[in-house]
Amino acid sequence: MMNESELKQILAQKHLDQNRDCWDDRLQAVTPQQVQQELSKPAGRFSSDRLLTLVSPAAENFLELMAQQAHQLTIRRFGRTIQLYAPLYVSNVCINSCQYCGYNAQTELKRTRLTIQQAMADADVIAAEGFRHILLVSGEDRPFVTVGYLSELAKKLREKFSSISIEIYPLSRAEYAQVFAAGIDGVALYQETYDRDVYAQYHVAGPKRDYDNRLDTPDRFAAGGMRTLGLGFLLGLADWRIETLALVEHAAYLVKKYWRAKIDFSFPRIRPATNVQSQWPHLVSDKNMVQMMLALRLCFADAGIVLSTRESADFRDHMMNICVTRLSAGSKTNPGGYSSDKTAAEQFTIDDDRTPAAIARVIQSHGHEPVWKDWDAAFSY
Repeated sequence: MMNESELKQILAQKHLDQNRDCWDDRLQAVTPQQVQQELSKPAGRFSSDRLLTLVSPAAENFLELMAQQAHQLTIRRFGRTIQLYAPLYVSNVCINSCQYCGYNAQTELKRTRLTIQQAMADADVIAAEGFRHILLVSGEDRPFVTVGYLSELAKKLREKFSSISIEIYPLSRAEYAQVFAAGIDGVALYQETYDRDVYAQYHVAGPKRDYDNRLDTPDRFAAGGMRTLGLGFLLGLADWRIETLALVEHAAYLVKKYWRAKIDFSFPRIRPATNVQSQWPHLVSDKNMVQMMLALRLCFADAGIVLSTRESADFRDHMMNICVTRLSAGSKTNPGGYSSDKTAAEQFTIDDDRTPAAIARVIQSHGHEPVWKDWDAAFSY
């Protein structure tokens, strides 16, 4: 059986965590003929060479064909359904100093923590809008957002929601098993960047500075029983093509080891936030983000493709017709933002501010079915 160190060895041996210059030449060397050859093969099969070809500059001229194949594969695997979910931020207190985040510990802002009662008030609003899938989010606030807090909140949320996920600081395997037993079935955690040097540059203080601990975390929550494993990196910190190569090595490793779980890919692009810089060295264009999403779909037939309200309405409307399987809607990125405290600091500003009902109508108008609830937690306990 694989162990946690094997992923580090894979990334190091392939020069995906440091000394990445070799990949520039390999990406540039891909020819249109090689892209055509890959697209002549059955969609949905992964290999490192296939992914390299599909994210190469040469593949940019084949996006229409890639989109057609991705659409057909998504319909075969997921039907015409798009799952809707909403994030619930329970704390914007954080002890990390991440240079791209509005919750940076060094930034002076209004910090807010939601009690269980206050969090349930936000949850009531979310449930009333129709959602049955909810994502709990917080900064690294371990003294307040404890495993006990999460477990108590999850037990109450289970009365209203069929699926509960978390996007918080890393936990131990035992802690993930504990919150899974309380009703939390999925975890999203992004490496931010797989480049060790770039990672150190943007994570200057706090526990999150530990690259290896973060890299090992998906192993821990998969081993803790989680059914959905959310992966991604922050688009804008490093070269997206090489980051995607590292991401798929991570995903392939997890798929092989935890085959009962499902992988979700997310695509968080840097957004404006309090006291963060406005210029970034590797911002990703819409065209290249589409290429990345299509390449992942064509290599991972059963992976969820998740698109948040960070993206514009037009972009999300376009991608829901191609390969997206999950969308957030009506998102508030500040604790209490749904029900009470509209002034608490946001992690970032959203782009698509349409109501959940409006987004559901758009999904229907495109011939798809908005899914508020697609399974029942009662089947799992």
